Amino acid sequence: MRKMTILSVVATSLLLIGCGQDKSAETKAEPVKTETVAEKATKAVEAVKETASSAVEKTTEVAKEATKTVTEKATKAVEATKKVASEAVAKTAEVAKDAKAAVVAATTDASKAPASYGKCAGCHGKDGKMKALGKSEVIAGQAKADLVKKIGEYKAGTRNVAGMGGLMKGQVVTLSDADIDAIATYVSGLK
Repeated sequence: MRKMTILSVVATSLLLIGCGQDKSAETKAEPVKTETVAEKATKAVEAVKETASSAVEKTTEVAKEATKTVTEKATKAVEATKKVASEAVAKTAEVAKDAKAAVVAATTDASKAPASYGKCAGCHGKDGKMKALGKSEVIAGQAKADLVKKIGEYKAGTRNVAGMGGLMKGQVVTLSDADIDAIATYVSGLK
């Protein structure tokens, strides 16, 4: 039995020694694996840095192009706005010139109006282009003979266009033939 016990101790010792050697081999293998992982991590970090750097460069290029495009479009918009503004100023000056000419013409025409036309201007306007009370026809530019006839008919009470006969009779009943002729001459000359 003694032999068995000795053999058992030797076998156990060999197993323990053998197991110990395996562990030491494993211990030595781990640093090799750790170094490989560290290298892989370093390479991965470098790859990320390169990718990020490339992305920054591309983003910068895109931003420069976008800025250039926006600047070009803004410049075109400013030029178009200047052109429209210039045209508007020219048009406004033209309209102002026309308005001034109209005021001068109206003042000139009004100064030519006979005093008796004052009654007419209240409803027909200074230039004879208003429809009296929105009902009558425009009197400016009508033939002198027609105007003399129409005013004479209103004065006599025989004309009643658009229900305006009574109102017109009250306005023209005091006019003399000379007043009617002067008014007709003036109104026929209005354009």
